[in-house]
Amino acid sequence: MYLTLLNGTGFVFNVDDYMELRSKHRIMGAPVGTANTKGWSPNQSTLPVELSKFETQLLLDENIAKLVDKSKDLKAKPTAEKLEECKADFESRLLGQEEALKTEKLRETERYMDKILTGKRKKLLKQGKNDLAAALTDKDVLMEMSANFKFDRQNALLEVPCEHPTNHSAQIVTDPIVHTNSLKYRVFKDLWRRGKYVTSGDAFGADFLVYPGDPMIYHASHIVIVHEQPVIKPLELIAKVRLSVIVNKSCVFAYEMENNGEKIHYQTVAWCNPGK
Repeated sequence: MYLTLLNGTGFVFNVDDYMELRSKHRIMGAPVGTANTKGWSPNQSTLPVELSKFETQLLLDENIAKLVDKSKDLKAKPTAEKLEECKADFESRLLGQEEALKTEKLRETERYMDKILTGKRKKLLKQGKNDLAAALTDKDVLMEMSANFKFDRQNALLEVPCEHPTNHSAQIVTDPIVHTNSLKYRVFKDLWRRGKYVTSGDAFGADFLVYPGDPMIYHASHIVIVHEQPVIKPLELIAKVRLSVIVNKSCVFAYEMENNGEKIHYQTVAWCNPGK
């Protein structure tokens, strides 16, 4: 599996790759493409999927995917032959769209054939063309519709394929995306290896959110806050824990103890109300 390097992180452009990452490897990412002709909407986003830097680095460390840089090839000036290929491909896409629209128009005509025949026969009778009205058939209507069909290319929908439609080269990226020794990355990796679904916790003022299952089905159960030192100010502790209570999640602090190697410790803090 290949991830495309964009803006310093990995992007997924293939739907099968994304479904594998999500269902098999518990990597969520964030769809950032748009399926809406009026612009991007968070409720209608689609491929490509932007992975966080932690997700990208994890996939590289676990040999699940490779990161490639395609900028050199895709930014290169196309040859005359390449331009002709692109023009031919674009033309074939427009012709395919024209044929699809024509087929749909004919199918819609067949759906309302009885009403259309009745209307055309009445019009012919008013013109005194009784013989033509009597001889008019479904086939005549469809032939007329097909002959009169016109496809205005100015109103054509431009198909934007997610994956690049032609073969191209890329360079394998070997440099790490994040510092693999950082505590934050090691916490993310440790939670993932424990079988958790982990996403960014920025929206909740935390470092990570932990889910009991796929976030499409489950709400996050914990917010995780990473501390470089096993010490926290009382006011910060109160603020973080109260925040977790407001959003109905458990608050977990992840940290390292001094002189204890690189072992990660997790401390869950619960808010108790003495009045209840």
